[in-house]
Amino acid sequence: MSSAPIHAVTGAYGYSGKYIAQRLLKEGQTVIALTNSASRANPFGERIEPFPFDFDQPELLAERLKGVSVLYNTYWVRFNHRLFKHADAVQNTLTLFDAARKAGVQRVVHVSITNPSEDSPLEYFRGKAVLEKALTSSGISHAILRPAVLFGKEDVLINNIAWVLRRLPIFGVFGDGRYRLRPIYVDDLAALAVEQGKSRQNVIIDAIGPETFTYRELAAMIGELIGKPRPVVSVPPWLGHAVGRVLGMLVGDVVVTKDEIDGLMNDLLYVDSPPTGNTMLTEWVKEHADSLGRSYTSELARRTDRSSAYASN
Repeated sequence: MSSAPIHAVTGAYGYSGKYIAQRLLKEGQTVIALTNSASRANPFGERIEPFPFDFDQPELLAERLKGVSVLYNTYWVRFNHRLFKHADAVQNTLTLFDAARKAGVQRVVHVSITNPSEDSPLEYFRGKAVLEKALTSSGISHAILRPAVLFGKEDVLINNIAWVLRRLPIFGVFGDGRYRLRPIYVDDLAALAVEQGKSRQNVIIDAIGPETFTYRELAAMIGELIGKPRPVVSVPPWLGHAVGRVLGMLVGDVVVTKDEIDGLMNDLLYVDSPPTGNTMLTEWVKEHADSLGRSYTSELARRTDRSSAYASN
């Protein structure tokens, strides 16, 4: 490896990690990738050297991280599946943090979630809280970024809302649909991550965009801007989940989980903090209205296909 400071990015061939890596390369930094998908097609070619996570070999993982100045961690799983589970993601990340400490990594920039809590009944938010506590007590200089919803060309949620709007005559929201979201543009998150990589102050930052939507408003806005305005109707959460399961069988994916519905309805994707991103989702949807939702974006396909690049919407 180079004698210059090294920046390690988990998920550099994926979604948010790719944008972080792009910004680091533009600054002339030396970047390596820690990944489960070393053979995935990517835009970087030989500019980024990939290394496997080796979670089952902590000593080897620590060896990989020797000489790394800043570790940017985006590693996580969205839902439980027979091939991956939240509990495994928590344990693997704890192994990563410990390896970083042993390797002498100077700074960890960690992507978490809004409103994590160790007391949460939702495994996603509880697991994120466990990891935040581990990092803050590790002795490593750290920045914890808490985004709610990301949007961008490789997005899942916003694209798939548009996909549904293009295909169904109505759009159902769980309950009253008045729970809120603060979406942030993925490259704004990346800019914040790279900025925090240059600091050594321990911080926790709500990484949120300049607009707040209720879920009902979000669906209506997307429908209007892509030219597919639909009636937005309230449905019982159990029915929305059931419809999601049927759609999931049709597209071969997990469209929405019960925990995700509960997280939305409990306002866990909203925080009352100043925005850290400047890009407006409304303007971004206008710009991408012709392509948004033309094809379905499968989270499960991304997890099982380790060679194809993430598709852009």
